[in-house]
Amino acid sequence: MGKSAAAWRISEAEVAAIAAARHADPFAILGPHKHEAGTVVRAFVPGAERLTLIDGRGKTLGSLERVHDDGFFEGLIAGDLAAYRFRAERGEEAWELADAYRFGPVLGPLDDHLLGEGAHRRLWERLGAHPIVHEGVAGVAFAVWAPNARRVAVVGDFNRWDGRRHPMRKRVDSGIWEIFVPELEAREGYKYEIIGPGGELLPLKADPVGMGSELRPGTASVVERLDAFPEARGAYAGAADPRRAPMSIYEVHLGSWQRRPDGGFNSYDMLAERLVPYAAEMGFTHLEFLPVSEHPLDDSWGYQPIGMFAPTRRFGDPAGFGRLVRAAHDAGLGVILDWVPAHFPCDVHGLARFDGTHLYDHPDPRRGFHPDWRTAIYDFGRREVVNYLIANALYWLEVFGIDGLRVDAVASMLYLDYSRAAGEWVPNAEGGRENREAEAFLRELNAILYGAFPDRMTIAEESTAWPGVSAPVHAGGLGFGFKWNMGWMNDTLDYVSREPVHRRFHHHQLTFGLHYAFSENFILPLSHDEVVHGKKSIVGRMPGDRWQQFATARAYYGFMWGHPGKKLLFMGQEFGQLKEWAFGTELDWHLLGEPLHAGLKAAVTELNRLHRSVPALHARDCEGEGFRWIVADDADQSVLAWLRFGGPGDPPVAVVSNFTPVPRHLYRIGLPSAGRWREIFNSDAAVYGGSDMGNLGSVVAAEHPAHGLPASAEITIPPLSTLYLTPGDA
Repeated sequence: MGKSAAAWRISEAEVAAIAAARHADPFAILGPHKHEAGTVVRAFVPGAERLTLIDGRGKTLGSLERVHDDGFFEGLIAGDLAAYRFRAERGEEAWELADAYRFGPVLGPLDDHLLGEGAHRRLWERLGAHPIVHEGVAGVAFAVWAPNARRVAVVGDFNRWDGRRHPMRKRVDSGIWEIFVPELEAREGYKYEIIGPGGELLPLKADPVGMGSELRPGTASVVERLDAFPEARGAYAGAADPRRAPMSIYEVHLGSWQRRPDGGFNSYDMLAERLVPYAAEMGFTHLEFLPVSEHPLDDSWGYQPIGMFAPTRRFGDPAGFGRLVRAAHDAGLGVILDWVPAHFPCDVHGLARFDGTHLYDHPDPRRGFHPDWRTAIYDFGRREVVNYLIANALYWLEVFGIDGLRVDAVASMLYLDYSRAAGEWVPNAEGGRENREAEAFLRELNAILYGAFPDRMTIAEESTAWPGVSAPVHAGGLGFGFKWNMGWMNDTLDYVSREPVHRRFHHHQLTFGLHYAFSENFILPLSHDEVVHGKKSIVGRMPGDRWQQFATARAYYGFMWGHPGKKLLFMGQEFGQLKEWAFGTELDWHLLGEPLHAGLKAAVTELNRLHRSVPALHARDCEGEGFRWIVADDADQSVLAWLRFGGPGDPPVAVVSNFTPVPRHLYRIGLPSAGRWREIFNSDAAVYGGSDMGNLGSVVAAEHPAHGLPASAEITIPPLSTLYLTPGDA
């Protein structure tokens, strides 16, 4: 062999590195490379004994020499080389395959720049796996961020999970690894095989931006086509100002709302056929789903997600989830997702030590590890991580048309000492306990989401007195649209769980919430967290016999729907589920055959109807001008009364609650005007399972001042009940 012939050959060391899948830059070796004598082509095809280049018609273009027993081939092809394929042979067996290493990059310098700046808002369009046509050939483009890896390869059934076959190209400026695999199609399962910075081979990793996933216990990502997802919003449009719109949310765990007869999960399409009309017929305005991002463990209810971009395969494919959202929109329902940017599980196939380093989580365990949940905490000070999370939020809103994100565990993000004893946390630069990096992330998240989608909303599950959670970012707030009112929930549930004879001593638990009701834009949540872990169901925690339990529940829901703030009710509580929520089985639907349960459901349906149709019950939920006490201090009789106001010209509503089993006759309440006031809701009505005591449909207010108001009426307040009164005859 002469010097000119030897010049194009690579060293034995580089051949060995390719064969061992340890070469840091496989594109510098494999594929076609120009040489003065022609084109050098190198390939690694394990199992092949002979390798021939052919054109699209099967014509032979040249042969390569096998120079390593594991299947490394190289050869010099005279002249320019156009598109080609390989014909591989072993004994009598022959097969054809395309060469991934003859294709140039899919990504460009702008992608590197935007990721490095933390400003790649449409990350899902560039990272992950995408069926595309590249340089005239159909295939799948893979890209993953792993800046500290020595080598990354994509593996799957298409290459026998062999990391030697498709090692990827590293983009040094950004730490992204990419490869285009020709002739690959959607629905292929795949993972990344990564060699860490110390030369260690890591467990196979699912794709952080994978838009599909296997059904657990499988953990591979799945190639999906974004253009196959249905247009989810249709003609649906959210409220221009959700604060002044009706909002009654039905919170649902998709895996246990209802099951198939064999106990299996309903598909997304089945849920579209059953859940959507059920919620719409009950008058709810929104469905809220517990997290649907792919998660390995059913027991986590979705709150320990690994596939942040992948709707869980438990109920079908991503297109099916898109059809569920579209069905909800077609029925007039908004869709809210529980979203978990606070932490992630440490399963080996997930984000934990993704490239052999603490890439996504904070490296200091005092900031990067959650002691209660045994999970990793995102590094909110790293721009690429913040970019990843914000892009994920935008993905759900844009690709699936989601109307709102309820952000889980916000308090755990905001406080460095959350669930930590002294000495287990590191103060911020000011010496305080506030996590300034998480605070900045949440503000940036909300500013970007509301800037891109002003008709959508974000909701904070935040249980502390952090100021301005729902104040705009420009005013110094965190920028959320709403905040869950956890204080109201805890106080009022504790109150109604007490025996009526003792409630007089705890009257403040019903009135205290009005001291701060308008400091934030609040949602009143009776969520899944209140019906698990020994807390009992809503009806189950009410004292007394069964009739009293249901009467108290109806009165409490009437109190809640009449109280300022948007409403949220977890599935099953609308018909009086008696047991705690069990995620492994469906709700006790047979209970609807019993009058008390059916009556409670009818009462909630009517409350939803009134909430939507009567402006005074929703238009000024977040404004102090929409509320006035009538009776706040009658602790001895456990009676409360107040007025709700809408906009100019909207009739007010008087709300009156009695939380004892003793009826109150001739009870005088002040009213803003004389004349007839219709009883538009009575939780004690017979149709709801009550005793049918009341005011025969209306009362007449006289010009007799009371409670600081110019008129008043003597009314009957049934036992354990809530009434709504509004002026007018019709």
